[in-house]
Amino acid sequence: MKDKIIKLLKDSIETKSKLISDDVFMESLERAINYCFKTITEGNTIFFCGNGGSAADAQHIAAELTGKFKNDREPLSGIVLGSNFSSLTAIGNDYGFDSVFSRELSGLGKKGDLLIAYTTSGKSKNVIKALETAKNLNINSILMVGQNGNESANIADVVISIPSKITARIQESHITVSHIIFEIFEEKFLNA
Repeated sequence: MKDKIIKLLKDSIETKSKLISDDVFMESLERAINYCFKTITEGNTIFFCGNGGSAADAQHIAAELTGKFKNDREPLSGIVLGSNFSSLTAIGNDYGFDSVFSRELSGLGKKGDLLIAYTTSGKSKNVIKALETAKNLNINSILMVGQNGNESANIADVVISIPSKITARIQESHITVSHIIFEIFEEKFLNA
């Protein structure tokens, strides 16, 4: 069992290590941080969405805004799409599950806001539809995806692609990358 544990830890480390020398990734991360900073300092909202474990990542990171990340500061505007159970089930029932994020974003979002969308595969129809809605509403977007998620990459303003096909490795990296974004964002915000 110990060998399996070591192998899984090494796989996780290796996936993240590939990002260190990826110039496209580094540029995307910088752009993501700047989008977050611009959105919040202009008084707008960061929306989040994802399915399953990615929904949990979306909730986790939104809490870093409305609560705090590392520093005690004022609460910031972060909303998780699909987190209102009544809205989720009503939209799913009346319009289909593909619309659960986009319909809420249409009702709540405005130009100048930001959508951060998590999908390991890049094929989640409800996430793709939310990205399309963001584009139509002039809402900037960041897509967190795995290496096979390029089919939805052309919709987002910033794509952060994790070099793995394994859902667990992608999700582990998404949360690490999100923590990096929001740690640097928070420092920048507090020093502005």
